[in-house]
Amino acid sequence: MKIRSVTQTRAYLGESPMWDAAKACLWWVDIENGHVLRFDPATGDEGRFEFDGTIGFVAPMTDENVVFGSNSGLYRLHWPSKAIERFAHPEAHLPSNRFNDAAIDPHGRLWTGTLGKGASEPRGSFYRSAGPDTITRWKSGFYTTNGLAFSPSGDRMYFSDSYQTVRKIWVCDYDLATGTPSETRLFLDTKNLAGRPDGGAMDSEGHYWMAGVGGWQIYRISPAGEVVLTVDVPVEKPTKIAFGGPDLDLIYLTSIGGDLTPGTENRQPDAGRILEISGLGIRGVPQARYGWDTPVKETCS
Repeated sequence: MKIRSVTQTRAYLGESPMWDAAKACLWWVDIENGHVLRFDPATGDEGRFEFDGTIGFVAPMTDENVVFGSNSGLYRLHWPSKAIERFAHPEAHLPSNRFNDAAIDPHGRLWTGTLGKGASEPRGSFYRSAGPDTITRWKSGFYTTNGLAFSPSGDRMYFSDSYQTVRKIWVCDYDLATGTPSETRLFLDTKNLAGRPDGGAMDSEGHYWMAGVGGWQIYRISPAGEVVLTVDVPVEKPTKIAFGGPDLDLIYLTSIGGDLTPGTENRQPDAGRILEISGLGIRGVPQARYGWDTPVKETCS
């Protein structure tokens, strides 16, 4: 196994890596600085879109568009022109809430969650969207929605709450034809692990991957909820992985580059940059795309 830094950009709060096979690039975000970021491993090129607000996730859409979630709703971004269009704002009545983690099911539905920044009560919810007019709230009562991922066949959905007193990952059976989850059940209580459950991902063998924020580790977890592999990483606060590369056998890892524990800065000079992990011999699942083909109309945020 080898771990190396592959970007010059260092995010204050790096998150949401998603591999775009059609473009052979990695999308990711810097939440607090409101940046959508694009990394091309073949050329080393790094692109950036700056938004007036926070951005919790980014995901590939059709053609030249991506979708991102912010503190002011859900947006489409036309990457070449940087034109944006807001198409939903389901929590306009909760001004301190913002979108956080996201995943796309194998049929192209967007699943995402919200959190209340600095909230001492659970104000976050999970949402499903199959298009601009189909934003449905699924479940509420979460502090920090996170960990969304789907099994390779799409018959299971995973999600978590990263909050310090919760630290649980749940799973439910998932009807892929209708996009409907069944009754949820506990998958893993992570309180005995070094890190809290941040972003989730899935490999081709049906194992769930958890980034252990605050614990210097990422974990591979079996479908039965057992940790079968622990990978030590050179960053204190890993946030999410994505499988990428031509064979989906590379792991790209985001992390938090700011707000580090005092005294640890010299141990993690690449915190906030994209780390590439190779040599594990594990492949990921192809990333579905979300979207529709109408042109993006530039709007105000």
